[in-house]
Amino acid sequence: MDAELYLDYNTSYHRLDARTKILAFLAIFIGALMFRNPIWMLPTVALVFGQMLWARSAKNLMRIRFVLLVMSVSSLVLWNFFSNGTTPLFWVFEVESMYYAINRTLFILSVVTMGTILISTTRNEELVMGMIKLGLPYRVGFAISTSLRLVPTVAASLATISQAQRSRGLDLDTGNIIERIKKFLPLLVPVFISSIRNTNIFGMALESRGFGARAERTSYLQMEMKTLDWIVLAVALVYVVASIALNLAGYGKLVGLTNF
Repeated sequence: MDAELYLDYNTSYHRLDARTKILAFLAIFIGALMFRNPIWMLPTVALVFGQMLWARSAKNLMRIRFVLLVMSVSSLVLWNFFSNGTTPLFWVFEVESMYYAINRTLFILSVVTMGTILISTTRNEELVMGMIKLGLPYRVGFAISTSLRLVPTVAASLATISQAQRSRGLDLDTGNIIERIKKFLPLLVPVFISSIRNTNIFGMALESRGFGARAERTSYLQMEMKTLDWIVLAVALVYVVASIALNLAGYGKLVGLTNF
């Protein structure tokens, strides 16, 4: 099982500075928050889709396609219960609440896609160094780096344990969804024990190397902004400023939507 999320492609998006990709992610997040009408979300969706094609990160999105499907269906249903409109549609749904649910679903998918693009095109050490260069404290950056490393490690451990149990005759592939979940629950015990053991060893390794002994640190990784980085940042800035300006001008709102 390939648990790594980074895709080693030699695209120009991969070669962008990590700070550029982080700020592009934040720009999409801020800009998408400005609109409630799903029609006004379409330019954002197109921008995200273009970046996905540019970065060739669709492979990782396909890996989580079932999660995205569940998130989409849940969002389309639940947001109708948390918002109200004035035009009845059917049952407890209104036209305005359905439009708002579509908008929030597009927002969630856009943010998840941008996050996937970010981790698919940026190595772990580059991502953390980019956060530190943007002003994040080193300890916080190191904690984020560690958590990102643990996710594929735990996933690989679960895959290894599952394969070992299958070789011993455990059937994990038949039955309905409830039965399959029950079969996977006993596998979580060795996964958690392995994770705790590895965390303890990792902590002792940090202490033996004097982690945090000095306030100032040096890094072998050097980052440099290039022309393409400034172009991408300029586009991101224009997008954010335009989104905020349109929001202040009253565009992108849903007439008839209540409780929001």
